[in-house]
Amino acid sequence: MVRKLKYHEQKLLRRLDLVNWEASGGNLAEVRALRRYQVGRREDYVQYKALARAVRALARRLRDLGPASAAFRARCAAALLEKLYGLGLVNSRQSLAVCESLSAAAFCRRRLPCLLVKLRMAQNLRHAVTFVEQGHVRVGPEVVTDPALLVPRAVEDFITWVDASRLRQKVLDYNQERDDFDLAA
Repeated sequence: MVRKLKYHEQKLLRRLDLVNWEASGGNLAEVRALRRYQVGRREDYVQYKALARAVRALARRLRDLGPASAAFRARCAAALLEKLYGLGLVNSRQSLAVCESLSAAAFCRRRLPCLLVKLRMAQNLRHAVTFVEQGHVRVGPEVVTDPALLVPRAVEDFITWVDASRLRQKVLDYNQERDDFDLAA
């Protein structure tokens, strides 16, 4: 019989899953990526790795199709490249070679906090994650509180501060663009 864990022991073991624990030693690159992109949940990164692996396998299968199905291969390759380009995972729509080198880091770079840093709305990823979790950022009309949101290219231009955000007010004050109507509100 196992004794009940004390409070501090429960707190230490909260994020540890003893049932699905992997004993593989190749997690150093994964830990680096989790820290570099401030990915809060390891499950998200595992899912990004699985998606990247599936895209690479699909690109390899399309590449290996015979010459009899050249039209089908061209049509499917164009559709795959268009989808990946629309999501912002690849930079060009020209060849399947870019799909074969797709990594989980490409998915991490399309997360909302990374785009906030890219758009210079935050100084670093830690601040960007905090801004998103606190509800200071909206994508289009929707307020987003999940930092794992993947932002496509078409929506990237609609990332703004929430209207009632104190950060937005500070930015407008700094740029001397705050409206008198906003001062009354």
